[in-house]
Amino acid sequence: MKTIMNPVLPGFNPDPSIVRVGKDFYIATSTFEWYPGVQIHHSRDLVNWNLVARPLRRESQLNMMGEGYSMGVWAPCLSYDNGLFYLCYTDVKEPGTMHNYLVTSDSIEGDWSDPVYLDSRGFDPSLFHDDDGRKWYTVMYLDMVAWNNMMNLNWGMQDTVSTKRILESYDKYQKEFPFFKGILLQEYDHSRKSLVGPVKKIFDRVIGVTEGPHLYKRNGHYYLVTAEGGTGYEHAVTMARSRSIDGPYEIHPQNPVITSKGTDALVQKAGHGDIVECENGDVYLVHLGSRPVGEKKRCILGRETSIQKMMWGDDDWLRLEAGGNTPMAEVVIPDYGDTQKTVYPDRDDFDSDKLNINFQWLRGDVFGKMASLTERPGFLRLKGKEAVYSKYTQALVARRQQSFKYSAQTAMEFAPNEENQMAGLVVYYCNELFYYLYVGYDYSIGKYISVMSNILGELDIFAGGRVAVKADRVYLKAEVNYTELQFCYSTDDVSWSKVGDVLDMSLLSDDVSGGFTGAFVGMACHDPATMKAYADFDYFEYVEKV
Repeated sequence: MKTIMNPVLPGFNPDPSIVRVGKDFYIATSTFEWYPGVQIHHSRDLVNWNLVARPLRRESQLNMMGEGYSMGVWAPCLSYDNGLFYLCYTDVKEPGTMHNYLVTSDSIEGDWSDPVYLDSRGFDPSLFHDDDGRKWYTVMYLDMVAWNNMMNLNWGMQDTVSTKRILESYDKYQKEFPFFKGILLQEYDHSRKSLVGPVKKIFDRVIGVTEGPHLYKRNGHYYLVTAEGGTGYEHAVTMARSRSIDGPYEIHPQNPVITSKGTDALVQKAGHGDIVECENGDVYLVHLGSRPVGEKKRCILGRETSIQKMMWGDDDWLRLEAGGNTPMAEVVIPDYGDTQKTVYPDRDDFDSDKLNINFQWLRGDVFGKMASLTERPGFLRLKGKEAVYSKYTQALVARRQQSFKYSAQTAMEFAPNEENQMAGLVVYYCNELFYYLYVGYDYSIGKYISVMSNILGELDIFAGGRVAVKADRVYLKAEVNYTELQFCYSTDDVSWSKVGDVLDMSLLSDDVSGGFTGAFVGMACHDPATMKAYADFDYFEYVEKV
């Protein structure tokens, strides 16, 4: 026997979609504005998972320039049929403007096709392969105007008004303008690469805010799993079934199938599920969830992926094997095989001509334009682009925070000669929520070190004061301990000095932003004045602590 320790994909890994091909399991998760798009993890034992691919890595597949934070790639659906992987995804341009696409590949790690446009009716597209060879597309149906009004009301307000007011406004708009209008079904013709035939609404709601549809077939029933209740503490996985794919669907007698609402479970905000069956018939459900910390119960690591063992009852309804509907932190499972866990070294010395897979950047296929691993071998060179709060081209390379305690460090060589040129170490949730330990330039004092903070538009460029520094090489460090962040610097990697006060790390969370991602830490260089400055980073070290 083995034990799943949830979450199995810690840190920002939401909206999981799972598929099994032979003995191999794959999970795809959302990446929002981070590029390349969609994360895919692989396992053979459901316990240990390795990040193996990000398939949306060309401009023809994904271009998010100008998209706001937590826009971009939402809720991918990964499926497999007859030797081909299928990946549906949404590119959200802005509230009320979103497009759904489909790409394919005969290999998870291979070159995925250019996208087929599907529709723009809503988000969370999904593809089901029926046993008669037909393919069916489902998507949540959205009232674009009402959705835009609601997003404008709530975006970025999660901690500036009470939770009660947020929920009251949510309920009010849902009653007056039900922007989540149910689940639509339409056939997909792969030979024509097009949706065909009539569109039918097959499902409305159990709880409301109905999204994330996935279809399955078992014992003559079509099962529809949806995400409901919003993606906060009311979140849930619900289920319905029908003898006909287009309904009518009857509701699971014990809905929701999974929720952590009103519990003290480790994994909160549980919802958005997908089902997979093992070779021996065992069945599991993957779902997102968050782990709040601190007095204000904020979810710094964002929404993570967990796995629950399920079972089919005598009535052919799916339930948690452990009973009830509360997600388990530990799940004991049979030994299905072995997965060799990939262990990346804590320190990346940039000696390869490729970044390791843990790093991402923002909004598009711009790495070659803003960064190089070959111009100065052994260094990552970042070429100063727009400001750190820009929604366009940023020279910013970072990795997910996947532990509540960590230390991140880098050594940087940077020679600014104009004001507004800056480079350094950034702890980043989005362009409106970040802390930035940077080296800058002032015409009166020369090169200096300071901290920039941006908390939902309240920008402070000298939050850490200013310390003059003349060294060519500067060492920068971020120490994170749950809700606390302390920046430090050194000129010799021996004697370290604090820069500024302890910062509130919990502000970099979904709960404050109203967004859907998680905290990152990485390196950045900005030169909005001339686009000519560059910074060379000798290494990047990320060490998780207990």
